[in-house]
Amino acid sequence: MISVEIDGHRFQVRAAAVVEHDNHILLHRAESDSFWALPGGQVEPSENAQATLVREMIEELDEPIVCGELLYLVENFFDYLNKPNHEIGLYFRAQLHSHSALLDKSRTHNGTEAGTSLEFRWFPRVSLRDVDLRPAFLRESLSLPTLNFQHVVQRG
Repeated sequence: MISVEIDGHRFQVRAAAVVEHDNHILLHRAESDSFWALPGGQVEPSENAQATLVREMIEELDEPIVCGELLYLVENFFDYLNKPNHEIGLYFRAQLHSHSALLDKSRTHNGTEAGTSLEFRWFPRVSLRDVDLRPAFLRESLSLPTLNFQHVVQRG
């Protein structure tokens, strides 16, 4: 994974999937976290970000996805577990296959990553402003009727 410690900061490159279906957005969180995020993971050396998303969804949920265009380029500065982080995020539009069991919005879907339990859940786009979703700009951006490319610098 592309993640290094530099001067007390963690620097990483992350790819994330914006999966929309029937005006809902798929979010996930680690069992130990109180906040939600877009599904995805850290890019590996010599791996392109779209390939990262395909790999991560198979590893975490055994679900293939199809990646589309880049929606957000995010410079994200935040603290996690009392450590400052600087993350470059590449967020792509993505689709599940039409027969995917993950399209069932009536329940929570469980996954795992490196021994950590993950919870995947669909949220109506209109309710995202009320969700503890990180990075925070996503609460507004994903609520808009049309998703367009943005370069975002998010602090905090």
